[in-house]
Amino acid sequence: MFDASENDLRFAIQHALSPEIHKLVSEIHDISNDTVDVVLSEAAKFARDVIAPLNHLGDKQGCTWHADNTVQTPPGFKEAYKEMSEAGWCSIEGCEEFGGQNLSKMISASTAEMWHSANMSFSLCHLLSQGQIHALEKYGDPQQKQTYLPKLIDGSWTGTMNLTEPHAGTDLGSLKSTALSEGDHYRIKGQKIYITYGEHDMSENIIHLVLARIEGAPAGIKGISLFIVPKFLVNSDGTLGVKNDVKCLSIEHKLGINGSPTTVLQFGENEGAIGFLVGQENQGLSIMFAMMNDARFAVGLQGLSISNRAFHQAKSYAAERIQGIPLERKEGDTIHHHPDVMRLLASMRSEIEAMRGITIYTAAAIDLAKTNLDNNGFWSSRSELMIPIMKGWLTERSISITSDGIQVHGGMGFIEETGAAQHYRDARILTIYEGTTAIQANDLLHRKILRDEAANILELINEIIKDAESVNQSYASLNFSSKKLLEATYSVKECIQYILDNKELLRELSAISVPLLMMMGTLCGGWMTLRSADAAFKQKNSSNWNNDFLEAKLTYNRIYTSHCLPNIHKYSEIIKNGGEAVESISPEMLWA
Repeated sequence: MFDASENDLRFAIQHALSPEIHKLVSEIHDISNDTVDVVLSEAAKFARDVIAPLNHLGDKQGCTWHADNTVQTPPGFKEAYKEMSEAGWCSIEGCEEFGGQNLSKMISASTAEMWHSANMSFSLCHLLSQGQIHALEKYGDPQQKQTYLPKLIDGSWTGTMNLTEPHAGTDLGSLKSTALSEGDHYRIKGQKIYITYGEHDMSENIIHLVLARIEGAPAGIKGISLFIVPKFLVNSDGTLGVKNDVKCLSIEHKLGINGSPTTVLQFGENEGAIGFLVGQENQGLSIMFAMMNDARFAVGLQGLSISNRAFHQAKSYAAERIQGIPLERKEGDTIHHHPDVMRLLASMRSEIEAMRGITIYTAAAIDLAKTNLDNNGFWSSRSELMIPIMKGWLTERSISITSDGIQVHGGMGFIEETGAAQHYRDARILTIYEGTTAIQANDLLHRKILRDEAANILELINEIIKDAESVNQSYASLNFSSKKLLEATYSVKECIQYILDNKELLRELSAISVPLLMMMGTLCGGWMTLRSADAAFKQKNSSNWNNDFLEAKLTYNRIYTSHCLPNIHKYSEIIKNGGEAVESISPEMLWA
């Protein structure tokens, strides 16, 4: 069962943001109701009619590696990608100078939510390309922009990011790939693993962004440079030339996202792959992080997407399945009348509401960070703060939500044919790639809290307090939620102070960094569901929205407040006591 959730996305963009933020974004992007309605309607149609029908087949059949080092994607993928690019969907975020539509991040994120929900494996291809487009728009030289951006933006070419090597995952400082200067280019040699869509049959050319070390460069991360390494070299007139010295050695056999090829790439098996330096020598890691931050936003969004897919499938199954007689109901009533099944479905749905709010808010912050409306870097700092929270919390919760989707199905959820298990398997990668949850948590703790004495995060917390105090508390549901959110926020504030008071205990704090991230995600989720509920209350009896739809928004907030927000207390206890407990155990004890 696929549902694009068009109305929920429209509501989030049009009402769930504060009027002040909505007004600021509207000064730089067209986010009028008409534009949002048209784009989302067409995106939903494309997701429903073209991408979603390929999802189960892509998972079942997977990709095929051939002896000539080529990779064949599942049936229908190539044709669907061609339709996607020809319809202009690949260009919606790109800058207008190179053929893009320069739409708001909020709108592009909403379309991406639909696509990843419809078929995450298929949509991963564009995810990587979009990150590369942003990196080259910011750091590419004029010739590189003119050569690569038009084709990446119109979808003729696709992009990859190449960081990981067989001996080193997160530890990029130990990478061994080399780059030897040769005239106006470099010769790249080395092997990269886990490269999503590193080889496939969906585009004319594949543009690899590759981290490598120039001869004589400093050791560690200070000596890493970034290179454009195209699969096919590009002639001066823009046509494709000879194949570069890049070879796909194999594809991985995975737990999930089976419709997408995850490749092992060998650069320079012969004379060396020709690569072109992006930016300055030894600045590759900082440039790659521009692409990685975009990818982390997109992976957090995938957590929302796969959760929504799992929810709609579970909801549909529960509305048809008859099993037992629910309490105080009649024989023949379906299982969504069982109280615990409704608990599962309602909790899933309320967290999805929270996830979507965080996504749209972060997208708005990214929009504003790219403009002269970014007053003293406020929105840059806010978006940088939100990205690890979004990536970490949304992906971790997606594992639980897709697991609950299986639970609603009962034994049928454990059977592959129903499709519920695929969502769970697909979700499992999200907490791992583009930086594990621990990496996001360490980023939040060390860079976003300790580095500036928590100034940025306390500003966010104080904003949540202000919002909670300003909602219409005359309405019982909103009054209950705002009071509970205030209690939770003050508890979070105490934990931040605890961290500042114990900042010299870095190992103990690092041991509780993931609970800290989960606490912040839970808090922001409560903030977003309260904002949505407050907006729904204000829209009641208007001609724009069905009152049942608005009443549901109020109920989702109450469910979240009752079933999810209490986790703040749990995380608070872990933060204050759990670090010392972890430090009290040695690795040897694990073998005792």
